[in-house]
Amino acid sequence: MNNIVDKIELFIFRQRAFVIAVFAIVTATLLYQATQLKMDAAFSKNIPLQHEYMQTYTKHAKDFGGANSIMVAVRAKQGDIFTPQFFDGLKSVHDQLYFIPGVDRTSVTSLYSPSTRFTEVVEDGFAGGPVIPADFVSDGVGLNIVRGNVEKAGIVGRLVANDYSAAMVTARLMDFNPDTGEPLDTLAFAEQLEEQVRGQFVNEHIDIHIIGFAKMAGDVADGAKGVVQFFLLAIAFTAIMVLLFSRSLILTILPLACSLMAVVWQMGLLTVMGFGLDPMSILVPFLVFAVAVSHSVQVINGVKQKLSGGLSVKDSAAVTFRALLIPGGIALLSDTIGFITLLSIDIGIIRELAISASLGVGVIILTNLVLLPVIISYCNIKISPRDSEDKLAGIWSTLALFASRKVAIVVVIIATGLFAFGHIQSQKIKIGDLDSGAAALHEWSRYNQDTALITERFSITTDVMSVIVEAGADSCTDYDTLALIDKFQWRLNNVEGVQSTISLASVVQTVNGGFNEGNPKWRVLARTQATLVQSVSQIPTTSGLLNTNCSVMPVYLFMSDHKAETIERVVAEVKQQSQLLSTDKVAFKLASGPVGVMAATNEAVEAAQTPMLIYVYGAVILLCLISFRSVKATLSVVIPLFIVSTLAQALMTYLNIGLTVSTLPVIALGVGIGVDYGIYILATMSLYLNQGHTVQQAYLAALKERGTAVIFTGVTLAIGVSTWFFSALKFQMDMGILLTFMFLVNMLGAIIVLPALANLLWYKQGK
Repeated sequence: MNNIVDKIELFIFRQRAFVIAVFAIVTATLLYQATQLKMDAAFSKNIPLQHEYMQTYTKHAKDFGGANSIMVAVRAKQGDIFTPQFFDGLKSVHDQLYFIPGVDRTSVTSLYSPSTRFTEVVEDGFAGGPVIPADFVSDGVGLNIVRGNVEKAGIVGRLVANDYSAAMVTARLMDFNPDTGEPLDTLAFAEQLEEQVRGQFVNEHIDIHIIGFAKMAGDVADGAKGVVQFFLLAIAFTAIMVLLFSRSLILTILPLACSLMAVVWQMGLLTVMGFGLDPMSILVPFLVFAVAVSHSVQVINGVKQKLSGGLSVKDSAAVTFRALLIPGGIALLSDTIGFITLLSIDIGIIRELAISASLGVGVIILTNLVLLPVIISYCNIKISPRDSEDKLAGIWSTLALFASRKVAIVVVIIATGLFAFGHIQSQKIKIGDLDSGAAALHEWSRYNQDTALITERFSITTDVMSVIVEAGADSCTDYDTLALIDKFQWRLNNVEGVQSTISLASVVQTVNGGFNEGNPKWRVLARTQATLVQSVSQIPTTSGLLNTNCSVMPVYLFMSDHKAETIERVVAEVKQQSQLLSTDKVAFKLASGPVGVMAATNEAVEAAQTPMLIYVYGAVILLCLISFRSVKATLSVVIPLFIVSTLAQALMTYLNIGLTVSTLPVIALGVGIGVDYGIYILATMSLYLNQGHTVQQAYLAALKERGTAVIFTGVTLAIGVSTWFFSALKFQMDMGILLTFMFLVNMLGAIIVLPALANLLWYKQGK
């Protein structure tokens, strides 16, 4: 290995000008590519397409629509909806939404839809028609007619608020833009909603409230724009810290420039590979920059030490390159492989994050471990005598006590206790969202305020799950089938968290009552097929309650929220009732609707949690074994990481942060970045241990050589991500909390727990 490193070092430093020229050309090319990078928030990327629920979802999406829908609530600012100004505004919103590209026009539903009809029982049988007649005039007479029709239509709570203060316009979205034929640009669509609906029609009489995946993604993207400010703030703060550390302007500018180059390469490579940047993964460039800076600090620390030892700048850079290539390369390779393991999770957004993070961390090997020393070798750097003085000797001597036998035993006992506590708490972690609104946004955000208002005033929201009932053709007129559906619906209607339900069976009962003079006693399922045919014939397939050949009939569950415990409770009951009620001819299958997608996502996250950790730690263990060729060294690095991962999950439980698509990768990211500390320290310790020094002596030498850089890096990275606490995005704030914890505690684990373990593992060399 040393021979290989020597040959690489000889080639690179003999061909320095060529190396720099190649990097310049590649950087210019990828910088152009990076300018072409676009935001991408496709709905399909957020769902586990191979999950059992999603197989059912996609199988029947053509007949019953997908889960990507929009709800626009038009609210009267004063009084109720029955005013001319309100109905003029409602019609304008309906018409505008109808013509926005990407909206499935056949699905646009409101009081103004021809399909929104009422039915009443009269002396001659049935009478009915559109809720809003074709000759409707919004005067006193016309509004009274509509009020009566609304009450007859049974749409209060669905298209009209329970307190008559608002009315709803709903629509499903297509997967493509019919004007261009290209995939629907979710973020552009969200912007159109804001400009052409809310911005155009809000006035002194009405207000507009919009919810749905597209609008949520748009609001997240708007909040993500603030990430640029946090990124600039992090660069400024890091520059100050690096300047204080290096006490050299050139040794401050070069590491930052190479770190930013790594970010440019990452973003350019994403474009080359045909990927966009999802709002959820927009934080990855910052993490790449942070990791790059951490390795750059090791480089400038090594160069300073060699310069203070009397070597020339070129020789200092070359020696530092040779010393750091293996430990730095192994650390970054561990990071890269750790992130690649996220590809095992069947959710597009996480897979793209894995690719983005892997590319970014992988190129750091080139930009910061190769290019940075080469550029430094051309610089005129002088180290003053005071730079060579080790003013931290007292601190290092104190920290070295952690590698003494007595202190090591105490540290290991405390670490074991913390691990046991963290493990118990981590078992309480919830899978999924723990808030009723969009978990990516704060409670005070406009989107979550809109969600709260719609949930409060309507009986339905986008928090709907549909259970698909599959049976044979013409089963909608079979009494036994409808009776099973009715029993299933009744049992689910009584589950905590389910606000209301609707199915073909419940509507058929209402229609049957209408055929019998509206008598409530006749609101039952007729046992004769002829009567059922009569009732079902009144229900069109456009209602979403049955398909064209009567073989599939969804049961819609309108839920109070989409919190993890609510979804878990309802899904568990659906599975239980499915086992009890399914027959050879009738099958109850999960799931469609927005909450059905969330249920599948939660299960995919839960299923991926343990394998992801196994893959991440498996990669770290394998690379440590290859690098150190020592089980003892590998354990010394990995055990502190595992303790910190467990404590991070306990922290999530304490802070009420659920394990979701956005927080699941944080554990892998934290492990990947945290392993760097331990590898750098143990790489130096191993040299001295192999020479026969005691563990304490080896650790003291490692602290003198690497300690400043390790502590500096941990503190700098932690302070950098701590600024995320003030983000407009809640998921960024959550990630900031977790990453701050993991950066700091992983650094402390490498400084405190690693030497204590080394003392016990190298028992004969420990005292």
